[in-house]
Amino acid sequence: MHQFLVNNRDELIIRCKAKVAQRPQRAATDQQLVHGIPIFLDQLTRTLIAEERGEAAEGSRISGAAGGDSVDLSEIGLSAALHGRELLEMGFTVDQVVHDYGDLCQAITDLAVERDAPFSVDEFRTLNRCLDNAIADAVTEFSYQRDLARSQEQAAEANQRIGFLVHELRNALGTAMLSVSALEMTNMPITGATGAVLKRSHDALKKLIDKTIDEVRSTAEAPAVRERIAVADLLADAAATATLDPRSRLCSFEILPADPAWIVEGNRAFLLAALGNLLQNAFKFSRPAEKVQLRARQGGGRVLIQVQDSCGGLPAGSAGRMFTPFSQRSEDKTGLGLGLSIARRSVEADGGTLRVKDLPGIGCVFTMELELAPPMPVSSPA
Repeated sequence: MHQFLVNNRDELIIRCKAKVAQRPQRAATDQQLVHGIPIFLDQLTRTLIAEERGEAAEGSRISGAAGGDSVDLSEIGLSAALHGRELLEMGFTVDQVVHDYGDLCQAITDLAVERDAPFSVDEFRTLNRCLDNAIADAVTEFSYQRDLARSQEQAAEANQRIGFLVHELRNALGTAMLSVSALEMTNMPITGATGAVLKRSHDALKKLIDKTIDEVRSTAEAPAVRERIAVADLLADAAATATLDPRSRLCSFEILPADPAWIVEGNRAFLLAALGNLLQNAFKFSRPAEKVQLRARQGGGRVLIQVQDSCGGLPAGSAGRMFTPFSQRSEDKTGLGLGLSIARRSVEADGGTLRVKDLPGIGCVFTMELELAPPMPVSSPA
């Protein structure tokens, strides 16, 4: 058999590639074949030669013992494992790993019949052993790498969810603490505007914790609570919370009035948190004594809520990365780099969009775009 393999090596590779090409959405490439059929043919040939010479130990070193080896991989095992890993990286499935070696077995058998090349029983046993060990090691490595990749993806997703929760909890807790400090320093009544901010912060903490408990109890997300929200009220609430941030006092903070008739539908807590994150970033990156503006405008059946800062503009190419989780705009690493990512997710959850426009030399404009809610039906008098 070893002489047959040497003489027909190129023909066997061509036949294997033709069989692979016949399967849907599959084509053999040079990269795929590096640790696949060609090297397997060479290893099978050397195994057959070693066994013909009575060098059983050398044959086992190259191709492995029957049933595989749980301690050390053979040459065939190592190259088959690399082949299985490469197939995974190229997006193939585990059944296609098995088919690669099955194609070779069929190609050898078909060509031997065509060329009337007789093989001994021992040679067929060696062929089957080599194929068995190659398939087992390729599938094992394929499965290991696939499970490892899935585990890493799941860990990254879990880490991001925890980061989002911690970020929002810290924001709500920080606002509550600022409210308490303001009340203590000024002896303002708890029933005033600052007290209302404190109450909203506590409500936000409770909702975040309740939502987390719901997610732990079930894989399904907790249903979002949607309500009709006056844009003017949303801006006023966001501004009241923002003015508690000590950094807001370093800037000129301007809130332009919004039309009281503008109404949107959404989760009030999430939209307010998104707006809060945008304002925090505006205060953080604006130059001292420069303007931060909060405003809204209407157009085309949608409301555009905008936060403009005075950061001086963005570095080239950075706008597209600003909403990526764990990305940070400065050397200040006190946060997690999640604020803008959370803001975008919160806005998109209510069917809106969040984008940024760079104003070179001036700053940035972050725009939350939300659909205007239809007017409430007017009930006719009885």
